[in-house]
Amino acid sequence: MERRAEVLRLVKARGTASISEIAANFDVSEMTVRRTLHKLAESGLVIRTPGGAMAIPFGSVEKSFLDRAQKMSAEKDAIGRSAASLVKTGETVVLDSGTTTRYIARHLSGARDVTVITASLAVLEELSASDGVRVHLIGGAYRRASHDLIGPVVAEALEGIHADKVFFGAAALSFGKGVMNYDVEMPRALLRAGRERILVLDSSKIGVEAMYRLCAADACDLVITDKQIKPGHLARLRKLTKMLVAR
Repeated sequence: MERRAEVLRLVKARGTASISEIAANFDVSEMTVRRTLHKLAESGLVIRTPGGAMAIPFGSVEKSFLDRAQKMSAEKDAIGRSAASLVKTGETVVLDSGTTTRYIARHLSGARDVTVITASLAVLEELSASDGVRVHLIGGAYRRASHDLIGPVVAEALEGIHADKVFFGAAALSFGKGVMNYDVEMPRALLRAGRERILVLDSSKIGVEAMYRLCAADACDLVITDKQIKPGHLARLRKLTKMLVAR
């Protein structure tokens, strides 16, 4: 615990620190540092980055994000596992900033030769220790509510990306108005950044409405949800697009 506290103080003092820097500073192995950083990240004290860690920005991850991550967590985990199983070796995928896409990242951590493009620090944290997944982080200003990066640079970067798959979440899937969000910052360029558009959302968000319309349901090449979906909802959605029910 004392070593963990010392490493935390070092990362906070420097803002960012690499594994090799920390190992040299404390004269320990890089494996020891990786374990220490993993524990600190699990406790929400640092953000894991490829090859090291960064200090949590002041007033960081809002309780709302953590609360959303826990809601329907078993269902989101199942959805994440099913979504990750669709990613093939050598593919490039885009993961948006959502609590469900975080579970996709978690199940992708053991993949090989996969590139993930994201503006989500939560996704970055899940994949930071993966040897087989390269993470390209895009964005500008930090947003506590969703633990991600936002700004014009996100849309600009997405316009130049041609990935194999785009996985994105939503606040609601309305039968009358389509895929909806409360997030006005979510760029529509996200939907153009991949050949295949895959919507991931738990069943509690189906048949309800949110504030902003993102796209029509049939604009999604695939919708992945959980086994709690109402049979009537599933039947209606199957008339609009391809469905995958995670078990």
